[in-house]
Amino acid sequence: MNIHLEYYRIFYYVAQEGSITAAADILQISQPAVSQSIKQLEDNLETKLFLRMPKGMKLTMEGEALYTYIKKGYETILQGEMILSNMLNLEQGEIRIGASDMTLKYHLLPFLEEFHKEHPKVKVNVTNGPTPETIQYLKKGKIDFGIVSGPLEKIEDIDAIEVKRIQDIFIAGSHFAHLKDQTLEFSVLEKLPVICLERNTSTRKYIDALLYNNHVILQPEFELATSDMIVQFTLRNLGVGAVVKEFAREYLDSGELFELKFAEPIPKRNFCIITSKKVPISKAAEKLLENMLSVKSKNN
Repeated sequence: MNIHLEYYRIFYYVAQEGSITAAADILQISQPAVSQSIKQLEDNLETKLFLRMPKGMKLTMEGEALYTYIKKGYETILQGEMILSNMLNLEQGEIRIGASDMTLKYHLLPFLEEFHKEHPKVKVNVTNGPTPETIQYLKKGKIDFGIVSGPLEKIEDIDAIEVKRIQDIFIAGSHFAHLKDQTLEFSVLEKLPVICLERNTSTRKYIDALLYNNHVILQPEFELATSDMIVQFTLRNLGVGAVVKEFAREYLDSGELFELKFAEPIPKRNFCIITSKKVPISKAAEKLLENMLSVKSKNN
């Protein structure tokens, strides 16, 4: 049985209103068109669905049985349309983002705060992890976009946009005061207790590669999961910490920590927004990305 769904939509409104005239007004079609559609539906189903009464249309027993199911199905469709409309108007929906502690705290968080003020009903889900994990989440379609720290190699089907410059530094506390204001070679790090991030992070890989290119092999005293913990270990003079400068700024400004100076400056790198060329993203995620990139454009 192949019946045009439009017939069922017209049937729904005639049954709901009990009137061809009222149904025609709602549907914004002519009364003859409504009558013809009902007749076509009855012919296809080989049964009478309505009794034509002096004051309107009354469902037959068969019509009542059919209406019970058509009502559920059509109102579910209407509910789906309403939800979709809400999502497109950012009145509900979800954004899935991949970010590390560093990119979340020093780039993404202010944008999320502003976006939440404007669209409080949109759910934001942040998957926390290092850059390699975030890239895998993006490839698998588990996130709409990611905020990662570079440098990044070219990755097939992934676009990367640089959005903020960052500076890696080595920091130390009072126990290492003899190093303050000295111009050091990277080789000195081989003789110091170094505190750095775990090997699976882009920051650690960047520092290892930089030092390796300068003939230095890093043998850390401590490998920690977060940069905040590196700062805390360094404050307690457990070693020399490798962090992005923003993490230690408060303690550098107060004088509790100082930055080691090297003869060859550590090159700056970037936070990057990564998106998939293959996986579509939500309307809410599109809007948040638009906000983030417009700020980048203004700052350039």
